[in-house]
Amino acid sequence: LILERLAVNSLLRFKAVSKQWKSTIESPVFEERQLKKRQQSGDPDVLLVSGCPHPPDIESLRTLVLGSSSSVKIPTPWEKENNTQYFVSFDSCDGLVCLYHHKQSGFVVNPTTRWFRPLPLCQFQQLMIDLRESYFELGHSFFKLGFGKDISRGTYKLIWLYNSLEIGLENATTCEVFDFSTNAWRYVTPASPYRIAGCADPVFVHGSLHWFTECQETKVLFFDLHTEAFQVVSKASFAANPERTPYDIVMLIWSFNSSNNTWDKICSINLLVISIIYGSPTLCAFHPLALLDGKNNTNKKKKKKELLFYDLVQMKTLMTHDPETENDLVVFDAESTGYSVCYFQSLISIS
Repeated sequence: LILERLAVNSLLRFKAVSKQWKSTIESPVFEERQLKKRQQSGDPDVLLVSGCPHPPDIESLRTLVLGSSSSVKIPTPWEKENNTQYFVSFDSCDGLVCLYHHKQSGFVVNPTTRWFRPLPLCQFQQLMIDLRESYFELGHSFFKLGFGKDISRGTYKLIWLYNSLEIGLENATTCEVFDFSTNAWRYVTPASPYRIAGCADPVFVHGSLHWFTECQETKVLFFDLHTEAFQVVSKASFAANPERTPYDIVMLIWSFNSSNNTWDKICSINLLVISIIYGSPTLCAFHPLALLDGKNNTNKKKKKKELLFYDLVQMKTLMTHDPETENDLVVFDAESTGYSVCYFQSLISIS
């Protein structure tokens, strides 16, 4: 009970105390309990992934503890031979993060323990390699990789879902799933009957990955990682408003109520005001990362949750938004942070 409340860095050192401690700390049951305690005890850390190609002496992965003024470099074994600009999955799972590239092998990484696992290319990546520049000449969108967990079986899955008519395939979409047990990609059929909106990140919630559809009336599509079936949650009437101009943008944070299939608005942020203050374009400029606990340090009472988001255009600023006061606060600013994802420190790896 004492050990599971300790920081992961301490636990890694304490494995050397005795064989019994090592066996305890490395057991799957202990790893799950440690992660749950970490999730209950406070806000997540932030992984910063370099957003541009870099020479070996530039940090590619850094971790930031919220509230600190500096980030810490994470050594990566592939840096010496690899100068790739990696994207990062929007969601982390149990302290694991997926780094990926559309034309090269990616990695699943535990930023805390430095564990990593390389990933083979899927057919979608091989197709992009073969088509080269003609891929984008076909008018094909830029699709993102989804990372999630089958909460019934406790297994992790990577999902490429992409529109496929433009690239000569018969179906509206094609879905590929990475199976960690076989270290191979496989197709899921039938795939989504709805085309998905390109460039948007799939979002993992409660055992399913979610996308916006490319329809006249936008819908929220989800893929159950246990049953591997696609369904539509509901019409997402808030996803697009033709009466608004691109310069009149408000970020709305919604919560889906599964009991009555309704959407509840948590907060709204005027991006035009923020863009003027921070000198960033409004369109797709600010990316929500997490809802923080927002604890009051003086009396330990919980305030209303604060939204953590970052500047997706300049990729250098992390900010929080207080829904009660509507105040914005810069929590981290650097010359360049790149892509960001929140995670909780854990001991978990994928065998």
